Amino acid sequence: MLASQALPALGADRTIVVLGDSLSSGYGLGSERSWVEILANELERQAYGYDVVNASIAGDTTSGGLTRLPRLLEAQEPAIVVIELGGNDGLRGLSVDNMRENLARMIELVQDSGAVPVLSGIMIPPNYGPAYTGAFAGVYPELAERYGIPLVEFLLEGVALRPELMQGDSIHPNANGQPIIFENVWRVLAELL
Repeated sequence: MLASQALPALGADRTIVVLGDSLSSGYGLGSERSWVEILANELERQAYGYDVVNASIAGDTTSGGLTRLPRLLEAQEPAIVVIELGGNDGLRGLSVDNMRENLARMIELVQDSGAVPVLSGIMIPPNYGPAYTGAFAGVYPELAERYGIPLVEFLLEGVALRPELMQGDSIHPNANGQPIIFENVWRVLAELL
C-alpha cells in the first residue's frame, strides 16, 4: 500500500474499528467466530498492541454506517477504520450514487479524524442486471483511487460461490470461510501495521 498510509506518527492510540454488516458481525456464527475475531487474535498473537472493535451490524447499509460513524470515531479514537459496507445497499437495489456518496463521506470523516480508512469491496449477484452490478462493483476501486486509500478488492475472494464455505443461505460465509476472509483483509492491513 501507500507509504504515506503508515501509522507510526498516529500516536498512542492503537485501536482498529471494523464498521461493517453481517459479513463482519459473525452472522449465523456469533461474533467470536467471525473474521474480525480472528484478526483480533492474530494481532494479539503477534503482539502488535492493537485493540479491535467490531462495530458491525447485520443488515446495515452505507446510510446506517454513515449515521453511526461520527459517534464511533469520537468514542474509539481509532488508528484504522475498516469500512465493510455496501452489500446490503446492492442486495436491496439502492442507488449506487447514494452508496458512493455515503462511502466517500465515511472515508472523509475517518481521514479528518486522523485515522486511516481501509475500504473493503464486495460484489453482488447479477439479479439487477449487468449495468447495476458493474456500476456497484466499480465504486470501491474508484473511491480507493480517488482518496489514495488501501482497498480489499473483494472481501469474499476465494469464499463466494464455494458452497462448502457458505451457510445455507448462500450469502453468508460459514466458520470455514472466516479464515479466508481474514487473510483477504490481512494482506492489506498488515502493510499498515
